[in-house]
Amino acid sequence: MTASMDRRNFLRGLGGVLGCSIAAHPMLTTVTMAGANGGRALGDHRLIVIILRGAMDGLDVVQPQGDADYAALRPTLLNPQAADLDGFFRLHPAFGDLMPLWGAGQLGFVHATSTPYRDKRSHFVGQDMLEAGTGMDVPLNQVKDGWLNRLLQTQKGLTSETAYSIGQVAMPLLEGPAEVRNWSPETTLLLTPQARLLFDKVYESDPLFHAASQEAMELADAGNGDLAMAADPSQMAGLKVQDVEQLVDYAAGKLKQDARIAAFSMTGWDTHRGQAGGLSKSLARLQYAILRLQTGLGEKVWGKTLLLAMTEFGRTARENGTTGTDHGTGGVMVMAGGALNGGKVYGDWPGLSEANLYERRDLMPTSDVRAWAAHAIQGLYGIDQSVLENAVFPGLKMGTDPRILL
Repeated sequence: MTASMDRRNFLRGLGGVLGCSIAAHPMLTTVTMAGANGGRALGDHRLIVIILRGAMDGLDVVQPQGDADYAALRPTLLNPQAADLDGFFRLHPAFGDLMPLWGAGQLGFVHATSTPYRDKRSHFVGQDMLEAGTGMDVPLNQVKDGWLNRLLQTQKGLTSETAYSIGQVAMPLLEGPAEVRNWSPETTLLLTPQARLLFDKVYESDPLFHAASQEAMELADAGNGDLAMAADPSQMAGLKVQDVEQLVDYAAGKLKQDARIAAFSMTGWDTHRGQAGGLSKSLARLQYAILRLQTGLGEKVWGKTLLLAMTEFGRTARENGTTGTDHGTGGVMVMAGGALNGGKVYGDWPGLSEANLYERRDLMPTSDVRAWAAHAIQGLYGIDQSVLENAVFPGLKMGTDPRILL
């Protein structure tokens, strides 16, 4: 392997060296596109999948305030400003600008849904299972592709290009033999003075990697000079929205052409403490992404689009002592788009009494999130149910069509 390739691999893996704070930074988010040959292979509909990394608290996003046990479980998180959806569920205020979509039938939710993953509640395993699209009967270390890639493998006539870029977060959802095109926005690394000193010390004896580390620090300085001084929360919020614009605008531009599938991830959903503030910021970014997609795609393409935003698992039914919530089980999937039969909260509600909770702590899952994705794919692209249950989501039983599409 050449020194040039070693150097590129070093830069590509830089996020891992710097730790979780950079690996989870929103500006390291990846957009992955799947292109169709003139739209013929997959028809004219578009599918957008957003992975919400960190376990979004569905009980706070779509609040079951009509459940008699909710208020006691969530004394500080219960929000009287939440907008009424159907007389039982209410929508978090940070999603308030989506209410016109709800009224137009272009926004919906699936409550009390989950992957088959249970009990351990590990972000890493939960996300791997969500993106693999398999059940507990298949060891994750034996899964070599994600469910969206397996969907592409079932189709003929697909074309795509792959490009290398620095700073990508892996999207196992689309990894596999079927070719896809990968793109990520220009990334900016946050390096503290201590981190800079550490890099100098660790790599000073190796000319090759010392030069690479110096280039990494130059990248950190070059992208946005104000970023290193962005202690003001309003400045940080602005930068995060700017990043959403990059992701969404690129996706919308490609989806208006030959691309039929886009997938990207958003971080910031792990709310162990101070959930009210943290969740509001993450929801505001997701809301912004949805509305900007609607605008960017235009009425004609948006009308043929379905967006699914899913997370690895939900959070505990009861808030904890730091006004947050811990890793749980059942959660919420967000759906939007002109192809959606929305204005509804789908799924069977299990109730929040202690006897109805999973292990007496979590919202009980009453559906498999894979089934909703499978029915969406079937409705959008006419894929045969046997292909979905055996090739795309091995071992899945889709059940009755919930008719989430128009």
